[in-house]
Order: sequence, then C-alpha cells, then structure tokens
Amino acid sequence: MIATDLERIKLDQDVRLLRGEIERIGGEAIITLQTKSGRKTVTAPIRDMGAALDFVIRWIASDESGLAEVRGPADVHAVGHRVVHGGERFSESAVITDDVLKGIESCIELAPLHNPNNIKGILAARSVFGPGTPQVAVFDTAFHHSLPEHAYLYAIPYHLYRRHKIRRYGFHGTSHRYVAYRYRRLRNQTREQANVITLHLGNGCSAAAIQKGCSVDTSMGMTPLEGLVMGTRSGDLDPAIVNLISGKEGLSPHEVESLLNTQSGLLGISGLTNDMRVLLDEVKEHDDRRARLAIELFCYRARKYIGSFLAALGGAEGIVFTGGIGENSPEIRERICRGLEWAGVALDDSRNQQMIGKEGLISGDGSKIGVYAIPTDEELLIARDTVRCVLGERHPS
Repeated sequence: MIATDLERIKLDQDVRLLRGEIERIGGEAIITLQTKSGRKTVTAPIRDMGAALDFVIRWIASDESGLAEVRGPADVHAVGHRVVHGGERFSESAVITDDVLKGIESCIELAPLHNPNNIKGILAARSVFGPGTPQVAVFDTAFHHSLPEHAYLYAIPYHLYRRHKIRRYGFHGTSHRYVAYRYRRLRNQTREQANVITLHLGNGCSAAAIQKGCSVDTSMGMTPLEGLVMGTRSGDLDPAIVNLISGKEGLSPHEVESLLNTQSGLLGISGLTNDMRVLLDEVKEHDDRRARLAIELFCYRARKYIGSFLAALGGAEGIVFTGGIGENSPEIRERICRGLEWAGVALDDSRNQQMIGKEGLISGDGSKIGVYAIPTDEELLIARDTVRCVLGERHPS
C-alpha cells in the first residue's frame, strides 16, 4: 500500500504505508506485514483471496497497525493489480472495466497458470471494496509491446501467428521499465537519450534491450520459459528436445513442459537447489562440481545475451542488474561481466562489493559502459500507474 499522487510521483516522494505478503492461501496462511513501525508475522485460516483481502483491511484498520490513514475499505481509493499476460491487446496499464476483464480472460490460454489467479484477485477486490472503487491492471507484457515485428516473430509458418498469436511477448516488463527509469534518473537522461541493457536476475530471469526508453528485444518469449537460465526453468533449448524427452522418459508433452519449468535451470544442473546463495556456498565450502557448473552456465547465458543485445542496439552506454540475484550478488555480477572487456566493460571491485540492496554505479571510472545495480520496485510502479490511470494520465516512465 503506497500513498502517492502525481506531484509525489514527479519528485520520487511516494510514501509506503505498508507492504506484505500472504502465503498458503487455502489453509493456515502465513501473513507477513511490514509497516513504518516494524515487521509482523502471524498465521490465520484464510480460504481464498477475498478472505485474504478482508484480513488485511481489518488488520490495517485496527489500532495494532498504527496506520491512522486507513480505517476501512472506504479509505482505499484505488487498487492496482499485476496482470501477467495482456496479449497483443494491452500495450499499457488500464482501468479495469468489464470489457478489460474479458480481455484478460481471453489471454488465459497464453498464461494458464497466472491470468486465472489475477482474475480471482480482481474479483475479490471488487467484492471487498465494492464496484465503485477503481481497479487498474498493470500488464507484465505491456512494456515489451514496442518490440518490432522482426524481434517478436518466430520463424514458423506466418499463418500460425495470424491464427493463434504465437509470438514472443516478453515478461518482467514492470521491473525492466522501473529500473530503466531509475537508470535515467541516476544519469540525468531523457527517455530518448538512454540505450541500456537491463537484467532481471532472480528465480525468474530475463534481459531486455531498451532503446530510447522502449523495449526493442527481450529474452523471454511467448511464455516465461524462453531465454536465460533460471532457478527452475531451462531457458533456451532445441525444441526437438521436448519430443526426445517425451519418448525416452515416457512423459506427456504437458509433463515435459512441467519438467522444463519446475525441475530444470539451476536446480536441474546442480541437483541441489534453485537458490544461488546456496550454490555459491557449496562451491566455496565443498567445491561441488555441479554447483559450480550451474553457476557457470547461468553467468555464461547472461553474458551471451548482453553481447547479442549490444549488437541489436548498435552499442549501449549502460547495463543494469536487478532482481534478487542482480541486486544482492556482487560475485555473480562480476562473473557475468568477466569477458566483456572487449565491449569496454570494467567493474570497480570496491563499488561492486558495496552495492548490495541499494542503487548505484559498480563500474570503474574508465569503463566505456556504465554498469549499475538498481533494486527493482514493481509495487511502486504499479501504484504509480494506478494513480495515473485513475486520473486519466499516461505513464511517462
């Protein structure tokens, strides 16, 4: 929950009143809440999203929260939602009407694991706050709507795209858009001046090539499975492998897809974990060969994408690391940049080591490309877009 208005947005002076998460909805849920006064973790039986929202509002309105600004649903003036897939229809955030809701439903086949839950959240909020409270959908795919045709099409029969919209959409759009904005603020640049490569590295990973403020290429495709090596996702692979695994292992195509999404990536290579911190510790303490291999594969794929995006952009003046790994692991940032000296990339070891969980320059003064670590804040971007949409403003970032 972020208190914000257009003036605060322009000055980067938004006020975060509360943040939190609810895990294990449908049973004894774990609720973590962070206010200005501290952090609190409680458990409660929560059957669905409506009950989750009701719990949060009741807690915020209680004296325990210390938030005088909110005393009930009437004090919430708008609700913003991250919606994973907007297909070709939604090129920017939108106030949710019945027609917009139908558009989100039409994209379910493109994101069957995500959009149905997004819709549940929208309907739950409508029930708790009432139909008069505006809601806004902020689409994960919208930022990549600017990809040119030659970047988003697959080289398959064109009629398959025309009939079924099989194409590359890209994801993590709110994160890439936010850190590209912060990069420009740090460099005091306009949108038109910035050519930058952004890397969102967490359990899910993606890269984006951003030219004059617009995404012109990205690593994820029709689904989040394509691209970089991730925590449990394979990233790029030969599509013939799917049939091969299916035949050799006796798995259905759906089961193979599940294997590529949930049992591959860092977890699949290491056989240990999808947590990069644990893998780094395993290498340091036990010199585990497969943990080391998983890290090497992860960094190699990221470095390769940086090289390809430098070619796509015709050069860039900035590289930005974000996401849980990108923001907090100087070692992984260094490993990825190692070998990019030909492009003029030179990290400053001291700056790199100090930049953990905060934004700033990590390259040396002589580096031709400025390299930055910038923590992402997708919730802030969603809050800002919600304000803009409700007020009828287009987002400038």
